[in-house]
Amino acid sequence: MRCVSAIPRPALALGAVLSLAAAHAVAQSPAPSASYADEVLAWRAARETRLRSETGWLTLAGLFWLKPGENAFGSDPHNPIRLPASAPPRAGVIEFSQGQARYRLAKGVAATLDGRPAPSEGLLRSDQDGSPSVLGLGPVTFFVIQRGDRYGVRVKDRASAARRDFKGLEWFPVDESYRLTARFVPYDPPRELAVPNILGQVERLPSPGYAEFTLQGRAFRLEPVLEEPGAQELFFIFRDPTAGHGSYAAGRFLYAALPKDGTLVLDFNKAYSPPCAFTRYATCPLPPAQNRLDVAIQAGERFSGPHAP
Repeated sequence: MRCVSAIPRPALALGAVLSLAAAHAVAQSPAPSASYADEVLAWRAARETRLRSETGWLTLAGLFWLKPGENAFGSDPHNPIRLPASAPPRAGVIEFSQGQARYRLAKGVAATLDGRPAPSEGLLRSDQDGSPSVLGLGPVTFFVIQRGDRYGVRVKDRASAARRDFKGLEWFPVDESYRLTARFVPYDPPRELAVPNILGQVERLPSPGYAEFTLQGRAFRLEPVLEEPGAQELFFIFRDPTAGHGSYAAGRFLYAALPKDGTLVLDFNKAYSPPCAFTRYATCPLPPAQNRLDVAIQAGERFSGPHAP
């Protein structure tokens, strides 16, 4: 399936697409209602607050793939798992075997496990079920992630330079014409959508159907996925011609409430950049081929380069 116009027309160069989109915005987009603009601005402020928080993506400080056997961790650069400078030089080891990771602290090293004093050794749950065991050393925390058949250690640092020096997010102006009511066409039964990621892996996630909408007089569709069983939102990963020319080059994310009476709302004013826009230590999904739109979505989060060092 491919995102195409219901009315065929010659392909336009990128600059022409963006110019036409800008002209459309100026000529046909009335000012958003005050209540709607306030709601979007409040959502955007909450988005930035989460990003800046002690658990936000700006705290990511490392990602290290585990090898069978002992994987030493600490701030010494010779450790396979190198922690920020605030951690002890040789803090301990993670013994990895057949999908299981056990930590063992070095003598005299005090740590926390899920916020409580940690025993000297123990098992580390991965993030497979959404609740990994978190080992802490002062402002530094780390936990095991699973991506396909690979296991790694994701490191966070509440005192990271990226968090400290963050300059804030950039946004396109709120434009109510990008708040669209879409027709939802369910799959019966639901299908699986192949979602690639930046590691070169492909994850198959359930897709309950597709959203069909009209923008600038043309018909488009996007396929969402459900991130987990019982999910109460649809997750869209999409790319449009603003990618690399105003928005993040790899694409953007958008969530929508589950459809009701065959329709749902796609509010592109709330489209935002994936974690990979802020850190090289994230493992972001990429837009499936059928979610690559050929219409410029000049709404939502902008991206003009690194937001932080």
